[in-house]
Amino acid sequence: MAVPLAFFGLFFAYPVAAIVGRGFRTDEGWQFGRIGEVLSQPDIAGVLWFTTWQALASTVLTLLVALPGAYVFARFSFPGKQLLRALVTVPFVLPTVVVGTAFLALVGRGGLLDEVWGVRLDTTVWAILLAHVFFNYAVVVRTVGGLWAQLDPRQEEAARVLGAGRFAAWRRVTLPALGPAVAAAALMVFLFTFSSFGVVQILGGPGYATLEVEVYRQTAQLLDLPTAAVLTLVQFAAVGLVLAVHARTVRRRETALRLVDPARTAHPPRGWAQRALLGGVLLTVVLLIVAPLAVLVERSLDAPGGYGFGFYRALQEAGAGGGTFLVPPLEAIWNSLQYALAATAIALAVGGLAAAALARRAGRFVRGFDALLMLPLGVSAVTVGFGFLITLDRPPLDLRTSWILVPLAQALVGVPFVVRTMLPVLRAVDGRLREAAAVLGASPLRVWREVDLPLVRRAVLIAAGFAFAVSLGEFGATVFIARPDHPTLPVAVARLLGRAGEMNYGQAMALSTILMLVCAVSLLVLERLRPDKTSGEF
Repeated sequence: MAVPLAFFGLFFAYPVAAIVGRGFRTDEGWQFGRIGEVLSQPDIAGVLWFTTWQALASTVLTLLVALPGAYVFARFSFPGKQLLRALVTVPFVLPTVVVGTAFLALVGRGGLLDEVWGVRLDTTVWAILLAHVFFNYAVVVRTVGGLWAQLDPRQEEAARVLGAGRFAAWRRVTLPALGPAVAAAALMVFLFTFSSFGVVQILGGPGYATLEVEVYRQTAQLLDLPTAAVLTLVQFAAVGLVLAVHARTVRRRETALRLVDPARTAHPPRGWAQRALLGGVLLTVVLLIVAPLAVLVERSLDAPGGYGFGFYRALQEAGAGGGTFLVPPLEAIWNSLQYALAATAIALAVGGLAAAALARRAGRFVRGFDALLMLPLGVSAVTVGFGFLITLDRPPLDLRTSWILVPLAQALVGVPFVVRTMLPVLRAVDGRLREAAAVLGASPLRVWREVDLPLVRRAVLIAAGFAFAVSLGEFGATVFIARPDHPTLPVAVARLLGRAGEMNYGQAMALSTILMLVCAVSLLVLERLRPDKTSGEF
């Protein structure tokens, strides 16, 4: 636990505490009375209420839409399954500003719904909810489906032999086993939607604002750091409460499970019901995932002189974006890949140690440690980015000009996904296997290598995929610390979207399409990685 604690203390708690402290402290001392003044404002109370209920609604809707997909990917085998699994993960790495822009092209003025049926959903909460489902669909499919594929189906079949119906067997056998994974996925979706920024800012219009949007407005536009500090503390309190409830309720339900090789649980769909379920999931993926992504591709090819690659060719010029970049925007691809690989390595090292510690120990301190690891998902990225700038600026941690600063910020978001993906599987490992290996003379390190690692290797690969994906698309903190001569793909997209003109917009869509393709290829390669069957994997 020492390495994760040191990492989060130095690169998360310290920067956030420093920026919040600057908001409350003046030349006259600490001004904590500002908390009551801010929270008593009617507009701030409205922001708090909207932030909470839209996050709850988005989480419930995402679970309802994505759980059938998790079952299909876990238990069915069909042509193109690996490609489709990579495709549904692509939206999660796209910057939220790009997600909002894609949905605006679908449901806004002149969008697909407007042209076909004359219906507009922009500036409504439905557009926000649909965009959140689009963004978080992969969280449920991969987190829940990863464990579902490893559950022994014979346990449910035994319940049916004893007289239970199909639904009763699923509710009494499978659902309790999936409970921790479902709760972990719901927690991540809630935290991401609770701190939603780009989607709400673009699709919600002036009528809707989350805490993250309001923190950005108070900091960047109004320069009201005390109000932003109060709202950051509110985020801390809300996220801490959610994490405490999660740790208290879910931990009691986690038990050792019988895990099997996922290849033994998948089969072609049988009967009309399973085929209809597969067809429904495929239709959902087409309408919810493919349609917005297709908009990005179409806009990137719709150049002024007709459809072609004019926007892509413009990305090779150093003066692209009206002098916004010091280097050709196309270099952002290589920068993003390098940063994402480094961030993935950091996230796996820190998150793997944290998950191993959490799986073997219990108690209030461990539950608090678990909650600490999830805080970066619910805390304003604006606060983290500003905190990096004002704290990591002097020896021995003067990292402002170092390339490692960006991967460190990205790893803060990647570690929670590593922990939440690996932890349910680690806790499902029967402790008697470790005890037997220890009795036979194996050291703790060899026990981990010979017992735990073969059983969780698939979870490690999924965790690596998530960490790499979120690092590619991280924007909130990176936009403040990425150097102008080394922009990442999301930062380059945001800078182009922030400038007027058809050429800038087209280049932003072209970079978004490249980001989408890079992520899809990376995830497809990851899906094809399979450990050697003789390595002892279940």
